[in-house]
Amino acid sequence: MPRTRRGAARHQSKKRILARAKGYRGGRSKLWRTAKEAVLRADSTAMSGRRIKKRDFRSLWITRVSAACSQRGMRYSRLIFGLRNANVALNRKMLSELAIHDPEAFDAVAELARKHAEEAA
Repeated sequence: MPRTRRGAARHQSKKRILARAKGYRGGRSKLWRTAKEAVLRADSTAMSGRRIKKRDFRSLWITRVSAACSQRGMRYSRLIFGLRNANVALNRKMLSELAIHDPEAFDAVAELARKHAEEAA
């Protein structure tokens, strides 16, 4: 069996990995073995990082809406309960944007939620 030499393919593979490790700190971007390990580890955590980002944003929106509710003398849970009873389909992101950029509209939404929460209770 003849010996195989894979010079070009190996070189391209190394170039590809080192290009993906560009910007990493120290030898992780320059040395082949450490760069390969760094890229493998980065790939394994990339998907979970995308999931965590969604979680973090949702908690940020909830915190903002909760702060806006407390300014209006209302609890966050009562707002969500009232909106659900009123069949208002506003997600937390949109509620957060309303609370920041259009306080009058948020006041109207909070008042509607308050009315429907009292009716249901």
